[in-house]
Amino acid sequence: MWKQFLGKISWKAPKSGGGGGGGSPTAKSPPSKGAGNGEPPAPPAAAAGGGGGAEGETREDVFLRKLNVCCVVFDFSSAAAAAAAERGRDSPERERKRQVLVSLVDCVGAAEEPLTEAMISGCVRMFAINLFRVFPPKVRSGAAGAAEADEDEPFFDPSWYHLQAVYELLLRFVMSPVVDVKIARKYMDNSFVSRLLDLFDSDDPRERECLKTVLHRIYGKFMGNRPFIRKAVSNIFYRFVFETDRHNGIAELLEVFGSVISGFAKPLKEEHKLFLWKALVPLHKPKTVGVYLPQLTYCIIQFIEKEPKLAGTVIRGLLKYWPVTNSQKEMMFLGELEEVLELTEMAEFQKCMVPLFRRIAHCLNSSHFQVAERALFLWNNEHLFDLISQNRQTIMPIIYPALERNTRWHWNQSVLNVTMNVRKMFLEMDEGLLLTCQRNFQEEEEKRAASEERRKLIWENLERNASFRPVTGDIGFSVLPASAPLVAPTMT
Repeated sequence: MWKQFLGKISWKAPKSGGGGGGGSPTAKSPPSKGAGNGEPPAPPAAAAGGGGGAEGETREDVFLRKLNVCCVVFDFSSAAAAAAAERGRDSPERERKRQVLVSLVDCVGAAEEPLTEAMISGCVRMFAINLFRVFPPKVRSGAAGAAEADEDEPFFDPSWYHLQAVYELLLRFVMSPVVDVKIARKYMDNSFVSRLLDLFDSDDPRERECLKTVLHRIYGKFMGNRPFIRKAVSNIFYRFVFETDRHNGIAELLEVFGSVISGFAKPLKEEHKLFLWKALVPLHKPKTVGVYLPQLTYCIIQFIEKEPKLAGTVIRGLLKYWPVTNSQKEMMFLGELEEVLELTEMAEFQKCMVPLFRRIAHCLNSSHFQVAERALFLWNNEHLFDLISQNRQTIMPIIYPALERNTRWHWNQSVLNVTMNVRKMFLEMDEGLLLTCQRNFQEEEEKRAASEERRKLIWENLERNASFRPVTGDIGFSVLPASAPLVAPTMT
């Protein structure tokens, strides 16, 4: 296998014997013995990325020399370099590094003998040098508008030409059975994982997709790092919600934790419940929640399926962060609320039904017809309708005034039609209770109309009295004569 690995080098020898490889360590090697057997001559070890293999060199020496070549980082920031990389016409040094990376990927994937500690250490060092970097500052004019613009026009890192091979090698390295977990964990420690998580803020969606897979594999294989990963991801969520309001990788992190949460044992630990309440529920607060709402809803549903009593906690959290002026976000909340109510048991429903249906009543009277219509469609859910029918004595007096106002004053015909259907459901459910709510509503409306009339009369009397009585006597401010000039105060 190692003979095949050594054969994956570039056969194009440079004119001079000097070291190439874009800064890789120079080393001389004797001519290949196979040169006289019809095979192309092997280049010098340094020029070929350290893969020539001198007499007496072990596989560890060759592997480390290859890693040293890959530790050279090239600048892809210039427009010419980026365009050349996209066309596949890169400089010889950059192309040589990419070929060496590809050969390392094949080698690690097909290896049968365990990697030594020096090889593992060299791999982790190479990953850190190539991947861990400072992202350029984000120049954006606005928060919400810029976020939408970034979603429409994603940024593609010009250095992806090399990064892709590095990420593929990292994934093979983490998944490989020839990598000793105990040795690898000495070098892929909490600091390495923390810097890897920082890369989720990359603007390039391809990089975030690779990171998602790598993080999932690390979480599964390096069990000792699991508590730290959960804590570090929680800190990312905290900074995003309460400080920056800007992060590119929230959806990918939630997607990873969706599978992590599904593997939690029952009953849930207190640490996991705190993660739900302190990390996941506050993610409903940012304006850009629509970017990652499907992944967030999936994580929350996983928690409720594990422990149904958490449904009440989630509903109270939704009510806490319920949008007031953002209609699109309100529609998304109603959709998530329906999914949560699908899994809510009677005991938890009764604890939060009063504030919940007060909020739904506000949504029914929304002037945005899609919000009102989406709230009315909740009655099409069989499970929710069953919960409402069993608690109609409490819910109907809260909901009926909103339904009656819709039938009288809402401008949208579709909302009027659905409102009449819901009103008919309540009538069939309990006609006596509906008539009682109707009488109470009529009495409240008469009292409100009388109160409005009294206020109107009081204001009319005040205006009439003010028009007949000129302002005289001691007043709280003085009026200058019309002829008196205004003189600016002087400082002494």
